[in-house]
Amino acid sequence: MENHLFNNSHVLAWLEYFSENTDVDLEHVKILDITRKNKNLIPAVEAHQSVLVFTEAGHPDIFYRMYNAGLGECTVVYNEGSNPEGEIKRDKVSNMIDRGINASAGMLILNPSARSTIKFGMDNSAFANGSVRYVGSEIRSIILSKMQINEGKNICVISGESIAVEAAILDGEGEVIAVEYNANDRNTLEDNVTQFGLNNVTIIDHVDENTMQGLAVPDVTMLVASASMEQEMQCLLKLNPNMEFVIYTLDFVVAASMPELCRKLGIYDPEIIQVTVSKLTSKNTYNTQPAPWLITGKAGE
Repeated sequence: MENHLFNNSHVLAWLEYFSENTDVDLEHVKILDITRKNKNLIPAVEAHQSVLVFTEAGHPDIFYRMYNAGLGECTVVYNEGSNPEGEIKRDKVSNMIDRGINASAGMLILNPSARSTIKFGMDNSAFANGSVRYVGSEIRSIILSKMQINEGKNICVISGESIAVEAAILDGEGEVIAVEYNANDRNTLEDNVTQFGLNNVTIIDHVDENTMQGLAVPDVTMLVASASMEQEMQCLLKLNPNMEFVIYTLDFVVAASMPELCRKLGIYDPEIIQVTVSKLTSKNTYNTQPAPWLITGKAGE
């Protein structure tokens, strides 16, 4: 079994400590060990009223990043030192932005304003400004649904910046490989990763055996159709012969050619749909967004 800084005994000891010193209902506490790779603190706090966080010494900007994400009114329950003992303290995140973590320990973060639903199809205004032209939130919701995201699923997203961000938030136990060919788009994506406090996103500039080496093998890939699409799919299928694909295109000719390409790659009976979203304007006219084709299928079936 892999060794971790906090084992089951440590977790139980901290749970007992907070149980004896707070009135928090531990039945509903989310346990998050950010000493382990790829764990996202900010999305967890946003989604849960109480989070028991285990962290090692360091993280000089942990509370500043929470404050910057709009979590300044959350309460931190903690003690001094590395052991679950002694006086318990409480403070607002907004009062702790100049503090770091000086010892490996557990702390309880309380967020009574935690949302009761997951973020799904976030408004485009929530993302970082930059070079990326984000797909509409309604279309993004459908794409994420087609990806069938669940905890622990590894995901590859090619040229779908906001898809990669939302997928990483939804799938805190999995890894997201985000492929961006354009340097400016990579910079914008990095801004989003920082803004949302995501530790489970790896950004690469293209897909081949070298760039994918050492990364998690994706279970599902979402990609925007391009001239390099077939090469990308072939490379990914070598890694996972049962890869699930969700392909986005605004080009009818590309959509019409997909059944043949899918058969060539061993993806049988793909589903091909077109999605249209129209919004009523203040002038009582309809503004129709670009209507993409979405192609979904799984190899080896």
